[in-house]
Amino acid sequence: MDGAAGEVPEIGVREVTKMEKLTKSAAIRMLGDVPGENWFWCYDGRVLKNLQELETALKEMGEETFRYHASEAKNDFSNWVKDVIGDEKLSGDLRKSTTGAQAAKKVADRIAWLKKKLAGG
Repeated sequence: MDGAAGEVPEIGVREVTKMEKLTKSAAIRMLGDVPGENWFWCYDGRVLKNLQELETALKEMGEETFRYHASEAKNDFSNWVKDVIGDEKLSGDLRKSTTGAQAAKKVADRIAWLKKKLAGG
């Protein structure tokens, strides 16, 4: 996103925002692109810059790629969402997800919730 009217500004690494303290400005940051140095590089070659791209990737990626990033020992998706996007709630939901489809649903639900928060809901 290049800052055109109606687009969400680029974000940087920030502190984790608790759901109950989430402000509209935090929701905007969470929905925006992260800077290049914080992009998520998938095993299958995809490069993710925001939650929407993460949702799409999780829906489309093969089991091998999902397992490379998410196992009992680690969860790169969860870590990226917590450490870069700054969403502790979604991070926890992703840590519990056992399939790419399940993780994609968690991301989609969170995006919808964040957009609702922006709309004043």
